[in-house]
Amino acid sequence: MRPLFVLALAATLGFAEDSRVAQRGAHRMQITLERMEAGAWKAIDPSLVLDKDDRIRFKFKANFAGYLYVTNQSTSSTSTMLFPRVDTGSNNRILANREYVVPATKGAFRVDGPAGYDVVAWLISPVELGRPEAPPAASMPPANMTPRCDDTLFRARGACLDTAAGPQAAKRAEKADDLVFIREKDSSVISSTAPLTSPFVYEFHLAHK
Repeated sequence: MRPLFVLALAATLGFAEDSRVAQRGAHRMQITLERMEAGAWKAIDPSLVLDKDDRIRFKFKANFAGYLYVTNQSTSSTSTMLFPRVDTGSNNRILANREYVVPATKGAFRVDGPAGYDVVAWLISPVELGRPEAPPAASMPPANMTPRCDDTLFRARGACLDTAAGPQAAKRAEKADDLVFIREKDSSVISSTAPLTSPFVYEFHLAHK
């Protein structure tokens, strides 16, 4: 049995609910958060507050080719390169309209660390950047904050959802204004008006207890 890879995650989201917003950008990426439930992977709401020791993974798909790099800034204030890596998959070349799983191996990420919000940074580049030991810069998790259930959403869906969780533009990213975030069921779509001519970063914040 392959070992689980330890990480802790969180989210802040600014989605446009109108699906027509997706047409603003011809360049699209779709990311889905999945959790292991009763021995099977299930897509979950990106604003769901996760429990300690939950096993999770991501599915990623784009309508353009490039190279994918994923890092994590945990609530323990540690930065980790999640992908590519020997134990999570070394081939980070992505082709247009093909779905990928992160980690690319048969393992999973295990939620760990103090309660709060971790920042998972997704960097997409048109050219290979090598294997940097240090992750690309990401926002620090919100300090002294713990996830809180939205009472309205809890009554409606019966789950602890935190509206401060989900994908968002990286605050220091040069192309942040070009990105539009759209919620489609349990998936998140990031749409860009500009073609991928240079690397850009967006963040996926995950909330956990």
